Amino acid sequence: MSEFWFELWIAFCLVLVIEGIVPFLYPQRWRSMVSQLALVNDKTLRIFGLVSMLLGTLLLVLTR
Repeated sequence: MSEFWFELWIAFCLVLVIEGIVPFLYPQRWRSMVSQLALVNDKTLRIFGLVSMLLGTLLLVLTR
C-alpha cells in the first residue's frame, strides 16, 4: 500500500506543475479565463468535471 500512496503523491505533484504552467506563462490570459469560468453555471461545471474524471480514469486504465 505504501507504493500506491507514493505514486499518488507523485501524480499530485505533477498536477500542480502542469496546472502552474499557464498562469506562469500567460498570467493575463489565465486571469481572463478564470473570470469567464466564474460565469459558467454549476450544472455545466459539474458535467465538465465528470467528463474530465471519466476521461482521466479511462486513460489510466488504458495505460496500465
